Amino acid sequence: MTTGAGDIAPMDTHRTRAATWTFLSNHAHVLLCLARTPNMRLREVSEKVGITERAVQRIVADLQDEGYIEIHKEGRRNRYVIHLDRSLRHGVESRCRVEDLISLLVS
Repeated sequence: MTTGAGDIAPMDTHRTRAATWTFLSNHAHVLLCLARTPNMRLREVSEKVGITERAVQRIVADLQDEGYIEIHKEGRRNRYVIHLDRSLRHGVESRCRVEDLISLLVS
């Protein structure tokens, strides 16, 4: 494709950029996975979210440190309890609770 003066038009970067971002953060993705399956292994979470298992471990630690989840040991597995009454962190959505996010996105 040319621009009229024999120049080649720039590559369509819109499609390339569209594949590199999502509306939710990895923290939200991890939280939603644990809401759907409270005893999911972190390895499985990492596969679903598309990030490393170590990144999932850091996110789970963040969520636990800030009081969004509790971790209970059940045999050799963990069970994640989500505190639904907590407010979301960003000022734009701070009026919403975790329960609102989960009920919207988890069927």
